[in-house]
Amino acid sequence: MTDTPNIEDALLTGIDEAALMTPQHKTHAPRILILYGSLRPRSFSRLSGEEAGRILTRLGAEVRFFNPSGLPLVDDGVNATHPKVRELRDLVAWSEGMVWSSPERHGAMTGLMKTQIDWIPLSDGAVRPTQGKTLAVMQVSGGSQSFNAVNQMRILGRWMRLITIPNQSSIPKAFQEFDAEGRMHPSPLYDRIVDVMEELMKFTLLTRDRADYLVDRYSERKESAEALMKRVNLSAAT
Repeated sequence: MTDTPNIEDALLTGIDEAALMTPQHKTHAPRILILYGSLRPRSFSRLSGEEAGRILTRLGAEVRFFNPSGLPLVDDGVNATHPKVRELRDLVAWSEGMVWSSPERHGAMTGLMKTQIDWIPLSDGAVRPTQGKTLAVMQVSGGSQSFNAVNQMRILGRWMRLITIPNQSSIPKAFQEFDAEGRMHPSPLYDRIVDVMEELMKFTLLTRDRADYLVDRYSERKESAEALMKRVNLSAAT
């Protein structure tokens, strides 16, 4: 069962248990970025994100928010030098985990939420801004319980190579769940947000020291080795 002639032995040397089990331990507070998907003055996706941020702060995280107001559409005559795009990308690079909180509109996440995600590149030079970081997904709805938005965000999280945690939050009839000051009423729906943020913190602490090793792939090592060999051979020929 070990006959694998198609594998390059030098690039698949086995699992490094020391890198996996005993990595160098980071001591700073976990860095969590929260994105929300509505610009309404009373945005329930923002309010639920703020509740999540309070819980994360209590659990020991450093939390930052991105305000998407002024973020241009992708490919609308602007590029990554736009101040709002640069702000978003810098925050993603800073973060070790993220929370995506979107309303469900027409059975899907909002265009604003998708625009933020679309501005996050899969690669930025030699850096993959999202690979190996954690993600929690949340949604709010004006009507009955639904999971369309969180399911879509899970797909996007996988595509962005994020470690999307198992738990999630969906708040139906969100207009009933917040008081005049924008604080969420005590309820099982609030308790679920506590569950999700607690789980996000655990997964972030568990994986952030190991992220580079966890996402180190044989196919990419092979591709890098082949590119290096071509470059060396070209240099020798010239």
